[in-house]
Amino acid sequence: MNIEFPFKKFEFHILIRNFLRRLSLLSYFHVINFFFEERDIEKANSTKELFREIRQGKFTVFISELVLREIDNASATKKKLLLSLIKTYNPLLLRITEECMALMEKYMERSIFPSKYRDDALHIAIASVYDMDVVVSWNLEHMVKLKTRREVRAINIVENYREIEICTPMEVIEND
Repeated sequence: MNIEFPFKKFEFHILIRNFLRRLSLLSYFHVINFFFEERDIEKANSTKELFREIRQGKFTVFISELVLREIDNASATKKKLLLSLIKTYNPLLLRITEECMALMEKYMERSIFPSKYRDDALHIAIASVYDMDVVVSWNLEHMVKLKTRREVRAINIVENYREIEICTPMEVIEND
């Protein structure tokens, strides 16, 4: 990737859980993309509200190297918009590790995700390995659904990771 990304590097392997801290959110590509959505106003507004609450300090936001790859594959115009948004909100960057890849394989072995959607499994694995509270996504087909939540929860328990939430921005925003 030939793009220089203007945000902090996050090098710790596991986050230390502090029950008094702000919720940590791993933002999925669909969420960032919906910030600029023009056809689905409800999702766009919910996404913008989530980012407003992030700016207010209600959440600590992270993205992964996988999101950066997805942005890199966007059109030049869309890429410029997305990178501008990332620069504005300055999320912490989570690296893809061997541990993330191994957990993704566990999800794939259980057929939680169709084989052509390995990246969806990797997003969840990254969140689990880095001890995120919530994966925020608009991907209702493979990620934000009861079956996925239950099966990810089961594997995480067996593999000694804590449970994570997989939610849409509508489920996360507080609207205070």
